[in-house]
Amino acid sequence: MLQVRQQQAKDCAHRQDGVCWTNVSLSQPDIMQKLTERIDDLKQRIAAWGKRIRQYTERSTRFNQNRLFQSDQKRLYKSLERPMVSGTGPAPNQADTVAFWRGLWSEPINHSEGPLTEVVASQCASITPTDPVIITPDDVAEAVRRAPNWKSPGLDGLHHYWLKGFVVCHTVLARQFQEALNQKSLPSLFTTGITHLVPKDQVTTDPSKYRPNHVSADHIQDTKIHF
Repeated sequence: MLQVRQQQAKDCAHRQDGVCWTNVSLSQPDIMQKLTERIDDLKQRIAAWGKRIRQYTERSTRFNQNRLFQSDQKRLYKSLERPMVSGTGPAPNQADTVAFWRGLWSEPINHSEGPLTEVVASQCASITPTDPVIITPDDVAEAVRRAPNWKSPGLDGLHHYWLKGFVVCHTVLARQFQEALNQKSLPSLFTTGITHLVPKDQVTTDPSKYRPNHVSADHIQDTKIHF
């Protein structure tokens, strides 16, 4: 389509109302006025064609992104990410990398909540407790049904797409969620994740020059680091 528009613009540069401008005599008294009008007309046509091309390109991009969102969300999100910097140097030492990120994530939090917790507790004392929550396989099926198909999986490597089809797993998941709710504590599997380190620039030997992605762990010792 763009090539056709360019060819039409070239044709219009030589013709107006069927008259070939290459044979126009420059001795005509109003030749400068005609040339000025012709140039303005061509500028307006080119601007209009450029706008139509941009609108077509934007519409085509939106259509393709919407279709890709329905079929493969992971691929769409990856295409929308900024270009990844590929370092040319060697990877940093693994021990230094683990030590650096452990120093950031495993530092104890020293803060004082003060009387805030007591104030909140006193304000909530008059609130009627809710009934005990019972998690059923139907609840799990409903939650999985709304989950994106191809978002990054956990340590088991299982995407939501497969959990939607493996209905036999819903009963086991419901029991595990119920146990965690009753015990008021999460198993280590829920707080263990995989961290992918992406270089920020061409410096690849400095552990601080990496950006952590897909972090789902509270402590570095519970996280696997992938380069």
